[in-house]
Amino acid sequence: MRKLLAYPLTILYFIAFGISLLVFHPIQWFCFNVFGYQAHKISVDALQFCLLRCLNLLGTRFTWNNLHHIPKNRPLIIVSNHQSMYDISPIIWYMRQHHVKFVSKKELGKGIPSVSYNLRHGGSILIDRKNPRQALPAMLQFGEYIEKNKRAAVIFPEGTRSKDGTPKPFKTKGLELLFKKIPSALVVPITVNNSWKMLRYGKFPMGIGNHLKFTVHEPVELNSVEDQSKLIKDIEQTITKAIILES
Repeated sequence: MRKLLAYPLTILYFIAFGISLLVFHPIQWFCFNVFGYQAHKISVDALQFCLLRCLNLLGTRFTWNNLHHIPKNRPLIIVSNHQSMYDISPIIWYMRQHHVKFVSKKELGKGIPSVSYNLRHGGSILIDRKNPRQALPAMLQFGEYIEKNKRAAVIFPEGTRSKDGTPKPFKTKGLELLFKKIPSALVVPITVNNSWKMLRYGKFPMGIGNHLKFTVHEPVELNSVEDQSKLIKDIEQTITKAIILES
């Protein structure tokens, strides 16, 4: 019965989702080209708010659990597990005061209204995972941008999404590069739960009635850490221990 109800709700969601992307694409273009970065960021934040409301049509709820004070106007490295594309909008929205930027695969940089435009012009980075000669200097440049402008870099060290919520081992190279180029960063670990359930039936229909939970763990001052390899292992353990695997 649940899956049967998911079909009409998914159609309704796709319509609302598609309209949101199409409407905000020219809005982003106008804001960026006429008024610059700050106006563009406001348009992106508004888009994320609308995308979360679209997910509400599927009965999706969001809980953001953050007991820690995260100062504004300083560089952050946000490290999170990755369960689906539905991790992204909540992180952008709830962390919007920190100017969130992403390390994304280059394929997302074209063909998706609003999303591709923001990735290309909003300060995020697009890397070719199969081409280290492109990815390495791009990551270094991205780190310099975050450090200089006091933005928040989001990285999913697993590399690919977990289809059933089971965490994958961290790939450390990207984190090591960000640590090197953003030495004054505050490292913020985040655990995502239940995002994978949005795709429990595949791409159609989507999962309905899910409660997506985001837990912000205690931030770590990067410049106070002597052993960064141990820090990465500790962050991975902190994030994965808070993952709740349930059907």
